[in-house]
Amino acid sequence: MVTPTALEAELLKVAGAVPDPELPVLTLQELGVLRAVRLRGADAVEVELTPTYTGCPAVEAMSLDIERVLHEHGVREVTVRRVLTPAWSTDDITAEGRRKLREFGIAPPRVRPEAGPVAVALGSTRTRTAQDGATETTRKTGATGATGATEDTEEADRIRCPLCGSADTELLSRFSSTACKALRRCLVCREPFDHFKEL
Repeated sequence: MVTPTALEAELLKVAGAVPDPELPVLTLQELGVLRAVRLRGADAVEVELTPTYTGCPAVEAMSLDIERVLHEHGVREVTVRRVLTPAWSTDDITAEGRRKLREFGIAPPRVRPEAGPVAVALGSTRTRTAQDGATETTRKTGATGATGATEDTEEADRIRCPLCGSADTELLSRFSSTACKALRRCLVCREPFDHFKEL
């Protein structure tokens, strides 16, 4: 890995401060999609940008915004190159980005204990229920992911309401305002909220 020059690090910071067009509460740096800025001559740079998924419609807007801020910073020639390897994952969202999502009313993606493929788990749409004052795991449909665990078997796997913090939530739609978010509802405060899905 090549250590960036002081100018490259400065330009990376400038480009990284661009807000995400779909989630303007996050910067591209906090979203983790900006990979590098490399000098290509005296007055030219190449920016490496990884989309959140291959068909992400926001990549064009991100590229134009990066070009604009770098031109404003005095760079004459800016090339934004899409880099697909390594693929972006929600693990690339910074801790600050996760905090901002929660404060904005979006449940951040769950943190995975280890990198690698995300296991698919089919099961109940609720993350937990309460009966007779006792908390218990939700009803199971019998379908499980590769590890044999359902969505709600571990505390870390529960999707918490960003408004009240309850883990007693249910899935309303697997897709919300954007393809990367699902729509859920809290069963305690009754408010709907977006959940940034894990990738």
